[in-house]
Amino acid sequence: MGKKRKHVETQVIEPAKKDEGAPERPKRTLLGWKDKPEVKETEFIHPQQGGFRNKEKVLVTCSRRINFRYRHLMLNLVSLLPHCKKDSKVESKSTKGATLNELVELKNGSSALFFECRKHKDLYLWMVKCPSGPSVKFLVNAVHTMEELKLTGNHLKGSRPLLTFSANFDKDAHWKLLKEMIMQIFGTPKDHRKSKPFYDHVFVFSIVDDHIWFRNYQISVPHNETDKIARGGLDKMTLVEVGPRFCLNPIKIFGGSFGGPTLYENPFFVSPNQIRALEKKQKAGKFAKKVKAKTRRKMHELSNPLEPDEFADMWKE
Repeated sequence: MGKKRKHVETQVIEPAKKDEGAPERPKRTLLGWKDKPEVKETEFIHPQQGGFRNKEKVLVTCSRRINFRYRHLMLNLVSLLPHCKKDSKVESKSTKGATLNELVELKNGSSALFFECRKHKDLYLWMVKCPSGPSVKFLVNAVHTMEELKLTGNHLKGSRPLLTFSANFDKDAHWKLLKEMIMQIFGTPKDHRKSKPFYDHVFVFSIVDDHIWFRNYQISVPHNETDKIARGGLDKMTLVEVGPRFCLNPIKIFGGSFGGPTLYENPFFVSPNQIRALEKKQKAGKFAKKVKAKTRRKMHELSNPLEPDEFADMWKE
């Protein structure tokens, strides 16, 4: 006969006791949590959650009928600024400010660089903080693109630049304002998704003759095992120019975006139209001098007639 199975006494499982110190879960309703949990003052808050984070985005665009050389300059700047967004061309009219402000808002940007070309000769650069301003209008001179220069310098695309300014940026109030705007627009934000965490080139902004001159240099470091330098060995580092080059002549600083009250006006600015008009007057002056010389010669001949030659008709018979 088979053995009988022993009856195992069923053990009663006691329910786990609730931790009296743990807070009760708030009741959830259709409109959300009834009682939101309070955050204690002593709790740590991550800086990206509660602190400042640079979310600078720059819209780069140009006007229609732009020259090829100026378009290449704009593309060079787009390649140097990983936090910028390029858009299609905008008609250069009186309503361009409202159009560009709307484009910046659609692109979730905070700044704009607008290249405006007039008469296929003159290039103006608008540097704007949207949507409340301020904005600066420059005349761009001495343009040399990367393709034109063919320099030996080269740096990583998308790397963050070091911004250096000459000492005379701290002299006047308008130069301080321009320095702050350049730092915000040309400085790549930290941890940007398209940037690389390296500093291998320098943007140099210097003031000479009330003009802002821009240069871009690569930081060249010997990386051979024998020539490897220690940290902080700046004496062996060299700068190699990459390009592009251009010169900014400030015209006006406005309080708003693409307009508004005038905060500063350059008293030494001369319009390129006036320069061309003076050159035409000088050329017209040369022609007027020739006409005056001819009239003087005729008057001289009339006032001093030649005596008749007695042998002039001797061979006509």
